[in-house]
Amino acid sequence: MLTYVFLACRNGFQVDSYDDEAVGLVAKNEKGVPWVSSVTLHPKIIYSGEKLPTPADEERLHHGAHEQCYIANSVKTEVTVKGI
Repeated sequence: MLTYVFLACRNGFQVDSYDDEAVGLVAKNEKGVPWVSSVTLHPKIIYSGEKLPTPADEERLHHGAHEQCYIANSVKTEVTVKGI
């Protein structure tokens, strides 16, 4: 979610804090080897300043962050974000 914070700041939003409760699910692949098959994020972001993001802004920023995220583009794990 560092990419999210970067994009939010680049779009003029002041991010005061970012906290998350990431929950991962471990499953076995086709060979029986355990792997992290999904991760659900529960971000809590606090903004301040004159320009605050709307829910549509946050959705757009999340989509852009996912598209540019190194981890999202490097692993097979499904990543879901709740609460944005």
